[in-house]
Amino acid sequence: MRSFFLFLSKNKSLTKLAKRYGFKFGAGRFVAGETIEQASRKIKGMNAAGFVVTVDHLGEFIDNEQEARESAKECVHAITVLAKEELNAELSLKLTSIGLDISRELVMQNMRMILDVAKQHQVNVTIDMEDFERTEQTLHIFKELRNEYSNIGTVLQAYLYRVEADIEELTAFDPYLRLVKGAYKESHEVAFPEKKDVDENYRKIIKLNLLQGNYTAIATHDEAIINYVKQLELEYRIPKERFEFQMLYGIRIDLQKELLNEGYTMRVYVPYGRDWYGYNMRRLAERPANVMFVLKGIVNKK
Repeated sequence: MRSFFLFLSKNKSLTKLAKRYGFKFGAGRFVAGETIEQASRKIKGMNAAGFVVTVDHLGEFIDNEQEARESAKECVHAITVLAKEELNAELSLKLTSIGLDISRELVMQNMRMILDVAKQHQVNVTIDMEDFERTEQTLHIFKELRNEYSNIGTVLQAYLYRVEADIEELTAFDPYLRLVKGAYKESHEVAFPEKKDVDENYRKIIKLNLLQGNYTAIATHDEAIINYVKQLELEYRIPKERFEFQMLYGIRIDLQKELLNEGYTMRVYVPYGRDWYGYNMRRLAERPANVMFVLKGIVNKK
């Protein structure tokens, strides 16, 4: 089932259909709205409850320069709204949404435009990680921009064999790293094919990054991993200010509240936008039980 939903996530025809059809396929469970203004109203409530947020304008694999520039402008707009509303929120983006697959010059122009505005408003920006094919380019761009901006972070994926070496190399940049298991379908030549090996490597890189002294965002809904982080915190006397937990909007809200009540920084990853289809399919691939929520949403719309 995971492979099936990952296959669907890359279907361009279905992506176009989903944009046209709107939120009727249950997207509202995982996506906070079609606009940043809609999402900001929900973010304000989350902030009031004690949660911090990462906001993401959905979109990826753009191969048209005009669309890439429009996507970058939307990121700038999102930052200005977050600042105007005084929301405790960061911005996350995918480089393929702002020109990575078109030209390096275009993606760098767009990133610097976004980061300049984010710096002005004291908003952090995280470069999300995509499939293995784009990992090396993404990290090169992150390192170049990290030398120019302090308000930038990136993401590393535990299922890749290379991730431990990447942490060792990036430590010289005093990075803000979001650590995830990984949500793309990759070859066994570059990624661990078995879940148990991914989990083991995830524990390894969390410990490595924390002990390197890098600020660490642990993005997971896996309670075993969360308990492991708590053990590391106690064993190595790691201050709570050196790490945070991150979870997806609409998933494991009970656990999010529990961690918040225990005094941890709990950041909710809040996506918005019309290009919700690929994101939703990957959420279904990660946790097939979410299919039932989507089916209920479709039935309730009829």
